[in-house]
Parts: sequence; structure tokens; C-alpha cells
Amino acid sequence: MTTHQPLHVLAGPCAVENLDVTMTTAVEVKRVCDSLGLPFHIKASYRKANRSRLDSFSGIGDDAALEVLGEVKQRLGVGIVTDIHLPEEAERAARVADVLQIPAFLCRQTDLLVAAAQTGAIVNIKKGQFMSAESMKFAVDKVLSSGGKEVWLTERGTTFGYGDLVVDMRGLPAMRQLAPTFMDLTHSVQQPNQGEGVTGGKPELIATLARAAVAAGVEGVFIETHPDPSRALSDGANMLPLAKFESLISTLADLHRWRQQHAAHG
Repeated sequence: MTTHQPLHVLAGPCAVENLDVTMTTAVEVKRVCDSLGLPFHIKASYRKANRSRLDSFSGIGDDAALEVLGEVKQRLGVGIVTDIHLPEEAERAARVADVLQIPAFLCRQTDLLVAAAQTGAIVNIKKGQFMSAESMKFAVDKVLSSGGKEVWLTERGTTFGYGDLVVDMRGLPAMRQLAPTFMDLTHSVQQPNQGEGVTGGKPELIATLARAAVAAGVEGVFIETHPDPSRALSDGANMLPLAKFESLISTLADLHRWRQQHAAHG
């Protein structure tokens, strides 16, 4: 992305729970981003493959979830971001999604990256919790060398001991040298595998992390948001309440604009 571009927003519920939650969230994200003149895509996973426990919510079924995403796309005229986990999922998901997202734990899976690239969709690669920012060069190269037309990177924190994550802001400029870079504001405040295999989080830190990342120059932000995180079926402990979405995005859009103006004038 070049300078003087508005902040790009990827936002939506963690997973497709049903049409009502997905549509309600998408309508609000679209309203806010349209009012601020921000490019955006609606994010929701049609399947959650990375779960700590066997009984954790993993989805409503692939066909049903992709149908929900397709209906949101058709009704609202919005772009869609969703995750894939296996190479054979890429083509099917790309019939609905404009952006195929590679989960952090899978960012080194060559077959998955190649399959995503070959669909022609934008490929958003989340940096592994175990990876350096600089090493993401090789993931980007795999996509571009396999016919991918556009690739993005997303920072989502680095494993810090057991059951916690930290964000090393030094990695953001390094990743921006490789591809447009987004900051995942909600997974980065996770506390994985808290008692009984349930993920915790510190959502009160979302706004602080968001301001720091935008000030550091990221091209966009990734936010999982839900009308009622306490009732969310996946990752509710670190999600942003939908009612707080407009205030946060308005602040970030202003900060992003200020930073670009400041950078343009030296």
C-alpha cells in the first residue's frame, strides 16, 4: 500500500455462529467504515480448526457457514475474509471469500500457501507466534512465486512463556518491508490455554495496543467483534464489544491520517 491511504479494517465475529450475529456485526462494521471512508472486509471463520479441546465450538458446518458468508456478501455488497486450514479448502472458500487467511500456526505450510495463491484471492498470512517478523519473507515469497496476486501480513503476538503473548513493535516495520501489514488487535491480547483449556484475554488492552500499532505505521487493523462477547461461541474473552467498535475505529482513523500527514512533511 502507498502513502495517503486510509486505514484498512478487517472486522467481524470470530466464527460464523448463525446468520443473525454475522449479519448484525457486518451491518455495523459497514456503517462505521463507510461513514469514515475506510476500506474494509468482513471477517468470520467458517470453521475453527485450531481448538484446545475436542468439545470446543468449531462451526455450524462448512456448507451452512459458507452460505451465511455468501448471503452477507450478496446483501451488503462487502468483501469477505475467512480462514482455510487445508489445501483442498482453498478453491471452495475462494468462491465466497475475497481474502483467504492463513492461520498463524499454519503460516509455514507450503501446500496451503500455494493452494491459496492459486485461487487468485488476496492471501492474508498471520505471523506465527513462533516466527520472527523477518522470517515471514519466505511465506510471502511462497505466495508470490505460486501465482498469488496480492499478499498481506498480520501480526498477532508472539508466545511469551506459557499462556501469554506479547507484541514486539520492532517487527511491524520489518513486516511492512515485505507486504502491507495489519495488526490483529484481539488475538494479540489473548491468554491461551488458561485453566481447563479455555483461552482467556485482556480486552481492556485492545485500545492501547491499537493506538501503538497505528502510530507505528500499520496499513490496517484486524478486529474480532461481537454484539455480546460474553455469549460468543469462540474467543469471546478477547473480543471487542460491537458497541465500542465505532469509537475505537474513529480514533484509529484519525491517528492514521495524522501519522501519514506527519510523515509526508518530514
